[in-house]
Amino acid sequence: MPTKFLHFSHEIVGVVTEVGSKVKKVKAGDKVGVGYMVGSCRSCDQCSDDQEQYCSQITQTYNAHDVVTYGGYSDHMVANEHFIILWPEDLPLDVGAPLLCAGITVYSPMRYYGLDKAGMHVGVVSVISTNPNKKEEAISELGADSFLVSHDQPQMEAAMGTLDGIIDTVSANHALRPLINLLKPNGKLILVGAPAKPHELHTLPLLSGRKLVGGSQIGGIKETQDMIDFAAKNKITTTIELIPIDYINTAMERLKKSDVRYRFVIDVANTLKST
Repeated sequence: MPTKFLHFSHEIVGVVTEVGSKVKKVKAGDKVGVGYMVGSCRSCDQCSDDQEQYCSQITQTYNAHDVVTYGGYSDHMVANEHFIILWPEDLPLDVGAPLLCAGITVYSPMRYYGLDKAGMHVGVVSVISTNPNKKEEAISELGADSFLVSHDQPQMEAAMGTLDGIIDTVSANHALRPLINLLKPNGKLILVGAPAKPHELHTLPLLSGRKLVGGSQIGGIKETQDMIDFAAKNKITTTIELIPIDYINTAMERLKKSDVRYRFVIDVANTLKST
């Protein structure tokens, strides 16, 4: 099913231009999205339980091993209708696109591990960062309830035992023990980042409070659709910088310098129109 789309790699949104004769889920002209995966076996226990992301035969949207997939850098795409996300009319394509990975990566563990209950204190709403300069933006613009500087020892000690859960999104090497200490008894630390070097995990902090360390990776198609619908209903979007495709090399250099807040979104369709 060819599409015109915005964004890159595995957070792709656009408009359907053509469908196969047996397609029922979408029609030409519909706004749609495609996330991290475009295929799975569709018959294993994981697929049957709407958890295609854990299928051993998953096909990634980009750099897949079993078939050639190019992700969102290409100017058109063919996708199986099962792996297409229906896009709500009131959710803008550009600021909604990053939700297809970044959004579902946080949404899925919050739902699965029961951290989405009213009144829970979770280390996403409370931001934990190494950079104190991010505090004002986190609270005033992103709506965080509180902000902790992870290397501020008195501040971290004062917050010990106050969180029901933490979604750890950091892919750089970092210590887990200070985060575990922030958890209440029965608290949960959920890892969604993947550092190159394995974490060191101390057992005693887990035993003294029956705390849990778990992991999570994106979400299934049904769950991703639920997340997108939830975002549209509650007007949840992302902070982006919209760029043309010919700016991509500069954008990559800026990414290396962490000079982006918070996502580059490549406007492929309008770039093609102007060439």
